[in-house]
Amino acid sequence: MTNRQKYIVDTTLRDGEQSPGMAFSIREKVTIAKSLDALGVSRIEAGTPAMGREECRAFEKIKLACQKAKIIGWNRMNLGDISQSIGCGADIIHVCVPASDLLIREKLRSTRSQVLETLCICAAAIHAERRELTIGLEDASRADWDFVVLLIETARDLGATTLRFSDTVGIMSPSLCKATISRIPDNIDIEVHMHNDLGMAVANSIQGLRSGAKYADSTLFGIGERAGNCNLEHLLIATQGQLDFGISLDELQWRQADLKSIIYKNKLAYA
Repeated sequence: MTNRQKYIVDTTLRDGEQSPGMAFSIREKVTIAKSLDALGVSRIEAGTPAMGREECRAFEKIKLACQKAKIIGWNRMNLGDISQSIGCGADIIHVCVPASDLLIREKLRSTRSQVLETLCICAAAIHAERRELTIGLEDASRADWDFVVLLIETARDLGATTLRFSDTVGIMSPSLCKATISRIPDNIDIEVHMHNDLGMAVANSIQGLRSGAKYADSTLFGIGERAGNCNLEHLLIATQGQLDFGISLDELQWRQADLKSIIYKNKLAYA
């Protein structure tokens, strides 16, 4: 039977800000993060420190403002990114690993063996600084399953606490999600990251959680690149009495109401 206790990883400040027309000031990012922390969100993906000085300043202020949530720094699979996240004081260093042959070939201009080698180097650097390592499999839903299994085994052996399975282009269905997530060994915590291109982000997240995932990524109002990410409010509504995230739906709704003027301050964001 699936454990009813589940956890939210909020990515409003990272993936959510990639929505067309959206950009948050440092003060706005801190306001959003403090509200998420007070709400009871387990982990907050606060941004990508490698983006530059202003992103680092925002990250540092978010880290100081949040009392309970662990703060995640998102990184590409390179030591420069990782060094920036460590310098900003991230609790969790998340390394994004292209998993599909398409991304390995076209995005990295690399090979599977080079990906594994680079991942090992990155993990060693993170452990040397005594930081928690989590690994995300980018475009996992289009990747060769044998290589996904190898990456999962590698992540576990490298001491990653959590493995993020990403449906980066939003092509999964709930039935495919169930068949896929249920095949992942239970010796590492699983996190599901779903996109809404086919309108399935919430349904796929629920199915992923029911199939063994411990964490679900979501955003306020479901904002995110292209068609958006899993909508936290809709996720809570759809799982009432079934899954426990330690978050009050009523509190989320009034906090979202307070934040709406920040998140939708630019009219382009409504498009």
